[in-house]
Amino acid sequence: MQGVIKYKGRIWLGHSTQLQHQVMHALHFSAIGGHSGALVTMIRIKKLFYWPHMRRNVQKFVAECTVCQQAKTEKVPYPGLLKPLDVPDHAWQVVTMDFIEGLPSSASYNCILVVVDKFYKYSHFIKLSHPFSALKVAKLYMEHVYKLHGMPQAIVSDRDKIFTSQLWQELFKLSGTELCMSSAYHPQSDGQTESVNQCVEAYLRCFIQTCPTKWSEWLALAEFWYNTNFHSALNKSPFEVLYGHPPRYFGIEGVDSCAIPDLESWLKDRQTMTELLQQQLLRVQQRMKSQADKKRTEHSFVVGDKVWLKLQP
Repeated sequence: MQGVIKYKGRIWLGHSTQLQHQVMHALHFSAIGGHSGALVTMIRIKKLFYWPHMRRNVQKFVAECTVCQQAKTEKVPYPGLLKPLDVPDHAWQVVTMDFIEGLPSSASYNCILVVVDKFYKYSHFIKLSHPFSALKVAKLYMEHVYKLHGMPQAIVSDRDKIFTSQLWQELFKLSGTELCMSSAYHPQSDGQTESVNQCVEAYLRCFIQTCPTKWSEWLALAEFWYNTNFHSALNKSPFEVLYGHPPRYFGIEGVDSCAIPDLESWLKDRQTMTELLQQQLLRVQQRMKSQADKKRTEHSFVVGDKVWLKLQP
Protein backbone atom coordinates (compact mmCIF):
# COMPACT_ATOMS: atom_id res chain seq x y z
CA MET A 1 0.00 0.00 0.00
CA GLN A 2 1.73 3.15 -1.34
CA GLY A 3 5.09 1.31 -1.17
CA VAL A 4 4.76 0.49 2.55
CA ILE A 5 4.99 -3.16 3.55
CA LYS A 6 2.89 -4.13 6.57
CA TYR A 7 2.87 -7.15 8.85
CA LYS A 8 -0.34 -7.73 10.85
CA GLY A 9 -1.28 -4.11 10.38
CA ARG A 10 2.12 -2.79 11.45
CA ILE A 11 4.83 -1.25 9.27
CA TRP A 12 7.52 -3.81 8.41
CA LEU A 13 11.06 -2.47 8.76
CA GLY A 14 12.81 -5.72 7.85
CA HIS A 15 16.54 -5.82 8.61
CA SER A 16 17.22 -2.10 8.14
CA THR A 17 19.15 -1.28 11.31
CA GLN A 18 19.18 2.40 10.42
CA LEU A 19 15.35 2.62 10.31
CA GLN A 20 15.05 0.50 13.46
CA HIS A 21 17.41 2.83 15.31
CA GLN A 22 15.54 5.93 14.11
CA VAL A 23 12.21 4.50 15.31
CA MET A 24 13.60 3.51 18.71
CA HIS A 25 15.25 6.89 19.07
CA ALA A 26 12.02 8.72 18.17
CA LEU A 27 9.87 6.69 20.57
CA HIS A 28 12.34 6.64 23.47
CA PHE A 29 14.47 9.81 23.39
CA SER A 30 11.72 12.23 22.37
CA ALA A 31 9.29 14.00 24.71
CA ILE A 32 6.67 11.46 23.57
CA GLY A 33 8.89 8.56 24.54
CA GLY A 34 10.01 10.19 27.77
CA HIS A 35 12.91 7.76 28.24
CA SER A 36 10.47 5.06 29.33
CA GLY A 37 11.65 1.61 30.34
CA ALA A 38 12.19 -1.25 27.91
CA LEU A 39 8.68 -2.73 28.34
CA VAL A 40 6.82 0.56 27.85
CA THR A 41 9.03 1.53 24.90
CA MET A 42 8.49 -1.91 23.36
CA ILE A 43 4.69 -1.63 23.65
CA ARG A 44 4.75 1.84 22.13
CA ILE A 45 6.86 0.69 19.17
CA LYS A 46 5.04 -2.57 18.40
CA LYS A 47 1.73 -0.76 17.97
CA LEU A 48 3.15 0.82 14.82
CA PHE A 49 6.18 -1.16 13.65
CA TYR A 50 7.60 -4.65 13.48
CA TRP A 51 10.93 -6.24 12.63
CA PRO A 52 12.72 -9.48 13.55
CA HIS A 53 14.12 -9.71 17.11
CA MET A 54 12.43 -6.42 17.94
CA ARG A 55 12.10 -7.12 21.70
CA ARG A 56 15.80 -7.95 22.05
CA ASN A 57 16.81 -4.85 20.07
CA VAL A 58 14.63 -2.54 22.18
CA GLN A 59 15.90 -3.99 25.46
CA LYS A 60 19.50 -3.52 24.35
CA PHE A 61 18.81 0.02 23.11
CA VAL A 62 17.17 1.11 26.38
CA ALA A 63 19.84 -0.59 28.51
CA GLU A 64 22.54 1.37 26.66
CA CYS A 65 20.75 4.74 26.90
CA THR A 66 23.23 7.06 28.67
CA VAL A 67 20.52 9.54 29.69
CA CYS A 68 18.57 6.82 31.50
CA GLN A 69 21.72 5.60 33.25
CA GLN A 70 22.55 9.10 34.45
CA ALA A 71 19.09 10.33 35.42
CA LYS A 72 17.23 7.28 36.72
CA THR A 73 17.46 5.46 40.02
CA GLU A 74 18.85 1.97 39.59
CA LYS A 75 16.07 -0.37 40.73
CA VAL A 76 18.26 -3.35 41.48
CA PRO A 77 19.76 -4.67 44.71
CA TYR A 78 22.66 -2.57 45.99
CA PRO A 79 25.67 -3.34 43.77
CA GLY A 80 28.67 -5.02 45.35
CA LEU A 81 28.87 -7.42 48.27
CA LEU A 82 29.64 -6.07 51.73
CA LYS A 83 33.37 -5.92 52.53
CA PRO A 84 33.80 -4.98 56.20
CA LEU A 85 37.11 -3.69 57.49
CA ASP A 86 39.39 -6.23 59.15
CA VAL A 87 39.04 -6.80 62.89
CA PRO A 88 42.05 -5.17 64.68
CA ASP A 89 44.46 -7.25 66.77
CA HIS A 90 44.13 -5.13 69.92
CA ALA A 91 42.51 -2.06 71.40
CA TRP A 92 43.18 1.42 69.99
CA GLN A 93 45.02 0.00 66.98
CA VAL A 94 42.36 1.42 64.63
CA VAL A 95 40.09 4.33 65.52
CA THR A 96 37.29 6.02 63.61
CA MET A 97 36.63 9.75 63.72
CA ASP A 98 33.71 11.95 62.73
CA PHE A 99 32.03 15.24 63.62
CA ILE A 100 28.51 15.96 64.89
CA GLU A 101 27.75 19.42 63.54
CA GLY A 102 24.81 21.78 63.42
CA LEU A 103 24.32 21.81 67.20
CA PRO A 104 22.99 24.89 69.01
CA SER A 105 25.66 27.03 70.65
CA SER A 106 26.37 25.86 74.20
CA ALA A 107 29.03 27.66 76.26
CA SER A 108 30.67 28.68 72.93
CA TYR A 109 30.67 25.05 71.65
CA ASN A 110 28.62 23.95 68.65
CA CYS A 111 30.25 20.74 67.45
CA ILE A 112 31.36 17.33 68.80
CA LEU A 113 34.36 15.28 67.68
CA VAL A 114 33.55 11.57 68.06
CA VAL A 115 36.47 9.12 68.38
CA VAL A 116 35.69 5.38 68.54
CA ASP A 117 38.03 2.43 69.05
CA LYS A 118 37.19 -0.18 66.43
CA PHE A 119 38.14 -3.12 68.68
CA TYR A 120 36.68 -2.28 72.13
CA LYS A 121 34.06 0.15 70.75
CA TYR A 122 35.08 2.55 73.52
CA SER A 123 34.29 6.14 72.56
CA HIS A 124 35.37 9.66 73.44
CA PHE A 125 33.20 12.72 72.79
CA ILE A 126 35.14 15.99 72.51
CA LYS A 127 33.36 19.34 72.30
CA LEU A 128 34.71 22.07 70.05
CA SER A 129 33.48 25.12 68.21
CA HIS A 130 33.42 26.37 64.64
CA PRO A 131 35.52 27.47 62.93
CA PHE A 132 38.23 24.95 63.77
CA SER A 133 41.40 23.95 61.93
CA ALA A 134 43.17 20.64 61.43
CA LEU A 135 45.81 21.74 63.95
CA LYS A 136 43.16 22.45 66.61
CA VAL A 137 41.54 19.04 66.06
CA ALA A 138 44.95 17.35 66.27
CA LYS A 139 45.69 19.14 69.58
CA LEU A 140 42.32 18.08 71.00
CA TYR A 141 43.04 14.50 69.96
CA MET A 142 46.37 14.66 71.81
CA GLU A 143 44.75 16.14 74.94
CA HIS A 144 41.81 13.72 75.16
CA VAL A 145 42.77 10.47 73.39
CA TYR A 146 46.51 10.20 72.81
CA LYS A 147 47.39 10.75 76.49
CA LEU A 148 45.20 7.74 77.39
CA HIS A 149 45.65 5.29 74.53
CA GLY A 150 48.65 6.36 72.49
CA MET A 151 48.85 6.78 68.72
CA PRO A 152 46.80 4.37 66.57
CA GLN A 153 48.13 2.56 63.53
CA ALA A 154 45.21 3.75 61.40
CA ILE A 155 42.47 6.38 61.56
CA VAL A 156 39.27 5.84 59.57
CA SER A 157 37.29 8.94 58.67
CA ASP A 158 35.08 10.47 56.01
CA ARG A 159 36.37 13.10 53.58
CA ASP A 160 35.73 16.13 55.75
CA LYS A 161 37.90 19.10 54.74
CA ILE A 162 39.78 18.77 58.04
CA PHE A 163 40.80 15.18 57.31
CA THR A 164 41.73 15.94 53.69
CA SER A 165 43.92 18.94 54.58
CA GLN A 166 47.66 18.72 53.93
CA LEU A 167 48.46 19.57 57.55
CA TRP A 168 46.37 16.68 58.90
CA GLN A 169 47.81 14.19 56.43
CA GLU A 170 51.41 15.31 56.95
CA LEU A 171 51.00 15.30 60.74
CA PHE A 172 49.92 11.68 60.90
CA LYS A 173 52.29 10.64 58.14
CA LEU A 174 55.18 11.79 60.34
CA SER A 175 53.72 9.87 63.30
CA GLY A 176 53.43 6.68 61.24
CA THR A 177 49.62 6.58 61.33
CA GLU A 178 47.73 5.54 58.20
CA LEU A 179 44.75 7.68 57.22
CA CYS A 180 41.89 5.66 55.70
CA MET A 181 39.16 7.84 54.17
CA SER A 182 35.83 6.49 53.02
CA SER A 183 34.30 7.26 49.65
CA ALA A 184 30.95 9.03 49.30
CA TYR A 185 27.88 7.09 50.48
CA HIS A 186 30.06 4.20 51.67
CA PRO A 187 28.89 3.58 55.26
CA GLN A 188 30.62 0.21 55.57
CA SER A 189 33.90 2.10 56.04
CA ASP A 190 32.97 4.45 58.90
CA GLY A 191 29.43 3.30 59.66
CA GLN A 192 30.52 2.53 63.23
CA THR A 193 31.02 6.22 64.00
CA GLU A 194 27.76 7.17 62.28
CA SER A 195 25.93 4.71 64.56
CA VAL A 196 27.61 6.20 67.66
CA ASN A 197 26.64 9.70 66.46
CA GLN A 198 22.98 8.68 66.38
CA CYS A 199 23.20 7.29 69.92
CA VAL A 200 24.78 10.50 71.25
CA GLU A 201 22.22 12.70 69.51
CA ALA A 202 19.33 10.61 70.88
CA TYR A 203 20.77 10.75 74.42
CA LEU A 204 21.19 14.51 74.33
CA ARG A 205 17.71 15.06 72.87
CA CYS A 206 16.18 13.08 75.74
CA PHE A 207 17.74 15.30 78.41
CA ILE A 208 18.07 18.77 76.90
CA GLN A 209 15.04 19.03 74.63
CA THR A 210 13.66 21.85 76.81
CA CYS A 211 17.04 23.62 77.09
CA PRO A 212 19.11 22.65 74.03
CA THR A 213 21.86 25.17 74.85
CA LYS A 214 22.91 22.99 77.82
CA TRP A 215 24.12 20.01 75.77
CA SER A 216 27.82 20.67 76.51
CA GLU A 217 27.15 20.09 80.24
CA TRP A 218 25.71 16.64 79.48
CA LEU A 219 28.43 15.45 77.10
CA ALA A 220 30.62 13.83 79.80
CA LEU A 221 27.62 11.87 81.11
CA ALA A 222 26.72 10.91 77.54
CA GLU A 223 30.22 9.44 77.11
CA PHE A 224 29.95 7.46 80.37
CA TRP A 225 26.44 6.28 79.43
CA TYR A 226 27.51 5.05 76.01
CA ASN A 227 30.65 3.28 77.22
CA THR A 228 28.77 1.47 79.98
CA ASN A 229 25.99 0.27 77.68
CA PHE A 230 25.81 -3.42 76.76
CA HIS A 231 27.19 -3.88 73.23
CA SER A 232 25.83 -6.84 71.27
CA ALA A 233 29.03 -7.22 69.22
CA LEU A 234 31.15 -7.47 72.40
CA ASN A 235 28.59 -9.29 74.53
CA LYS A 236 29.70 -6.84 77.24
CA SER A 237 29.95 -3.08 77.65
CA PRO A 238 33.02 -1.26 76.25
CA PHE A 239 33.81 -0.10 79.80
CA GLU A 240 33.90 -3.68 81.11
CA VAL A 241 36.01 -4.92 78.21
CA LEU A 242 38.54 -2.10 78.57
CA TYR A 243 38.88 -2.09 82.37
CA GLY A 244 38.06 -5.71 83.16
CA HIS A 245 35.17 -4.97 85.53
CA PRO A 246 31.70 -3.42 85.27
CA PRO A 247 31.13 0.16 86.47
CA ARG A 248 29.88 0.85 89.99
CA TYR A 249 26.39 2.28 90.22
CA PHE A 250 25.34 3.95 93.48
CA GLY A 251 28.52 2.63 95.12
CA ILE A 252 27.32 -1.00 94.83
CA GLU A 253 29.72 -3.71 93.67
CA GLY A 254 28.44 -6.01 90.92
CA VAL A 255 27.93 -9.68 91.71
CA ASP A 256 30.46 -10.80 89.10
CA SER A 257 33.15 -8.23 89.93
CA CYS A 258 36.10 -9.63 91.83
CA ALA A 259 39.74 -8.57 91.65
CA ILE A 260 42.32 -11.17 90.60
CA PRO A 261 45.28 -10.82 92.98
CA ASP A 262 47.71 -12.82 90.83
CA LEU A 263 49.07 -10.58 88.06
CA GLU A 264 50.16 -13.47 85.83
CA SER A 265 46.71 -15.05 86.06
CA TRP A 266 45.11 -11.69 85.34
CA LEU A 267 47.29 -11.17 82.24
CA LYS A 268 46.43 -14.66 80.95
CA ASP A 269 42.74 -13.99 81.46
CA ARG A 270 43.19 -10.66 79.69
CA GLN A 271 44.80 -12.35 76.69
CA THR A 272 42.06 -14.98 76.60
CA MET A 273 39.42 -12.26 76.70
CA THR A 274 41.10 -10.44 73.79
CA GLU A 275 41.14 -13.63 71.71
CA LEU A 276 37.50 -14.37 72.54
CA LEU A 277 36.60 -10.80 71.68
CA GLN A 278 38.26 -11.14 68.27
CA GLN A 279 36.30 -14.32 67.60
CA GLN A 280 33.07 -12.64 68.74
CA LEU A 281 33.65 -9.64 66.46
CA LEU A 282 34.45 -11.90 63.50
CA ARG A 283 31.24 -13.89 64.09
CA VAL A 284 29.19 -10.70 64.29
CA GLN A 285 30.90 -9.36 61.18
CA GLN A 286 30.17 -12.53 59.19
CA ARG A 287 26.56 -12.53 60.35
CA MET A 288 26.20 -8.87 59.36
CA LYS A 289 27.80 -9.58 55.97
CA SER A 290 25.54 -12.58 55.22
CA GLN A 291 22.43 -10.54 56.05
CA ALA A 292 23.59 -7.51 54.06
CA ASP A 293 24.56 -9.58 51.00
CA LYS A 294 20.98 -10.86 50.71
CA LYS A 295 20.02 -7.38 49.51
CA ARG A 296 23.07 -6.86 47.29
CA THR A 297 24.31 -8.06 43.92
CA GLU A 298 27.87 -9.06 43.17
CA HIS A 299 29.62 -6.68 40.80
CA SER A 300 33.24 -7.07 39.72
CA PHE A 301 35.34 -4.64 37.75
CA VAL A 302 38.80 -4.72 36.21
CA VAL A 303 41.24 -1.89 35.71
CA GLY A 304 40.12 0.19 32.75
CA ASP A 305 36.37 -0.44 33.06
CA LYS A 306 34.26 2.70 32.69
CA VAL A 307 31.37 3.24 35.12
CA TRP A 308 28.92 6.02 35.93
CA LEU A 309 29.50 7.70 39.28
CA LYS A 310 26.45 9.14 41.05
CA LEU A 311 27.42 12.14 43.17
CA GLN A 312 23.98 12.31 44.81
CA PRO A 313 21.84 9.43 46.09
